[in-house]
Amino acid sequence: MKVTMEVNNRYITIKTHIEGAPKESDFELKNAALALSIEAGSNDVIVKTLYVSIDPYQINRMKSYSSSRKATVAAAPINHGEAIDGYGVAKVVVSGNPEFQKDELVVGFVGWGEYKLVKGGDRLRKLDPMGFPLSNHAGIFGYGGLTAYTGFLEICKPRKGEKVFVSGASGSVGNLVGQFAKLFGCYVVGSVGNNKKVALLKEKLGFDDAFNYKEEPDLKATLRRYFPDGIDVYFDNVGGDMLEAAVANMNLFGRVAACGAISEYTNASKRASPNMLDAVYKRIKIQGFLVSDHINLYADFVSTIGDHLRNGKIQPLEDISNGVESIPSAFIGLFQGDNIGKKIVCVAED
Repeated sequence: MKVTMEVNNRYITIKTHIEGAPKESDFELKNAALALSIEAGSNDVIVKTLYVSIDPYQINRMKSYSSSRKATVAAAPINHGEAIDGYGVAKVVVSGNPEFQKDELVVGFVGWGEYKLVKGGDRLRKLDPMGFPLSNHAGIFGYGGLTAYTGFLEICKPRKGEKVFVSGASGSVGNLVGQFAKLFGCYVVGSVGNNKKVALLKEKLGFDDAFNYKEEPDLKATLRRYFPDGIDVYFDNVGGDMLEAAVANMNLFGRVAACGAISEYTNASKRASPNMLDAVYKRIKIQGFLVSDHINLYADFVSTIGDHLRNGKIQPLEDISNGVESIPSAFIGLFQGDNIGKKIVCVAED
């Protein structure tokens, strides 16, 4: 008689739709038996999650409604009780797919849990670690890194000597944008939420300057102080009042990469509007973008980042928690400014 092995799969779900800031009581750690077998003729894959990326955009999927869902399938809603998918690194446990073999490392959309059955091996690819830590492949080599790289190069189109402002500058995307800008020979200032992060940007990551926005009651005046000659490029991760202040201080033909609006995700009252008269007369380009727009650049990105890491020109900044049970607090912390760099959860060691 054939005996099918099974494992106890622990995974995170939401209890209800989340409106406002997420809290621990919004989440539930569930347990379910998972048979380690694949139906005959199936090309499904069962993976064991090693590292999972924790990303703020997921909050919009957890709401009862978000306009983001009209734009991309990546913003598909997460319903209560359902397993939550997320980008990460995993190991193949069982495979009916000829592209993936048992014990191979893969990267792609795994989940907020210990194991996942991936139908058809969808959105997975084989992983060559290239000598780098596996966490790097959920972080700097993942979608956050690609967002920073393509957003800065393709949307901002920087030129040497330009003045660059980055909000959310110690986060997973912002810290890399600042480092890329320095490699381009730009002058870079970042805004963050505490003085420890200010010191980190200037002393470790090479930003020319940085400030704690919580100590600045007049953001427009603050940016005039840091950019007396105006801003050429603004990489926006927060939206709200900061976007309004940045546009007010931008130079002619300035470019704004609208990457995120984390200040507005959990509090709609934080929404603000830039002066569109400035946008018109200064001929400012404000462009939103998604990382999926630039997947064709992924191979170039990996090659370039790998070289920069080996040569010490880029510093990876990771904030790692351990265990599937830590995922809710890791996620909640994103909206409280707890993370420094890319927030990742190590679900299991390889």
